[in-house]
Amino acid sequence: MPNDEFFMDIALQNAQAMKGQTDPNPLVGSVIVNDGRIVGVGTHLRAGEPHAEVHALRMAGDHARGGTIYVTLEPCSHHGRTGPCAQAIIDAGLSKVIIATLDVNPVVAGNGVRMLEDAGIEVITGVRAEESRRMNEVFNTFITHKRPFVTLKAASTLDGKIATHTRDSKWITSSEARHDVHELRHQHAAILVGIGTVLADDPELTARIPNGRNPLRIVLDSSLRTPLDAKLVTDRLAETWIFVSQTYDQAKRAELEARGIRIFETSGRERTDVHDVVRILGEQSISSLFLEGGGAVHAAFLEAGLVDKVVLYFAPKLVGGKEAPTFLEGAGASLMKDALELTDGEFEKIGPDFRFTGYLMRRD
Repeated sequence: MPNDEFFMDIALQNAQAMKGQTDPNPLVGSVIVNDGRIVGVGTHLRAGEPHAEVHALRMAGDHARGGTIYVTLEPCSHHGRTGPCAQAIIDAGLSKVIIATLDVNPVVAGNGVRMLEDAGIEVITGVRAEESRRMNEVFNTFITHKRPFVTLKAASTLDGKIATHTRDSKWITSSEARHDVHELRHQHAAILVGIGTVLADDPELTARIPNGRNPLRIVLDSSLRTPLDAKLVTDRLAETWIFVSQTYDQAKRAELEARGIRIFETSGRERTDVHDVVRILGEQSISSLFLEGGGAVHAAFLEAGLVDKVVLYFAPKLVGGKEAPTFLEGAGASLMKDALELTDGEFEKIGPDFRFTGYLMRRD
């Protein structure tokens, strides 16, 4: 007979399929079981629309009564843009609720469980808890710290080069790896590069996949050198924001703003302050940020302690050359004991390439 983990895995898989659609809300899946049979399945599709529990209850109808509902996140207990799911579960006559993790949102945080228990419903928590927490790493960070979850992405040769000494970089990785990157762009609310990338490559920074969501495009441009004819300015494929220092071309600002570009000043005297960038993005309800900058941009975010996750694509190639750029520059660690450490690392083969995913180990 299927066990609790089996049914929760179905809920998790359905929720994960919506990645990139629910911002700034969490990913949530739900399954209703009665007499060992699945009678309802639901997934939260996007912010402002019914939650996963409501979709599952609508599918189950009268078959929900006396059954068990599996939910990847604690049912909400408050009135937002939708009604409280905990009350909907009570009204449907379910006898048991099995939850993967409690909601970190202080508006919910345990209140949904209490509402269900006060109504005489049995509640079990912690089934597939780690999988649920990892799935909602973006939401949990945004709600807890009021800033976006930051992922650093780079593609390099095995010796860490992102271009040759002549700055040729097309293409380091395979088409399969590049498609995977576009999937990640689709899943993030915003993507960030430095002005060097804009001047060298004139990128679009879009998610070129079927039905893909183009992220908000962000440029670190301390003195405002972004060309007026850059694709990020002219193509209208997605909104573009530029972050500058205190020393920038104010006449150029007026020209860019006339073209629909938003300009944000940071406190940096001559360099864009990345702490301000992340803070402002949080204030603008941007829940996730995908870094695709060069070595200097990556170093700035890492040295500031603002990176949560890294995704590195390695092509089985060797370029060599002291002048060939790498994906991480900056001052670097003086001693090996000061090197940044990554945890929970995983390697996956994508076409001929390898993708490494890991998380920055916090030292505070």
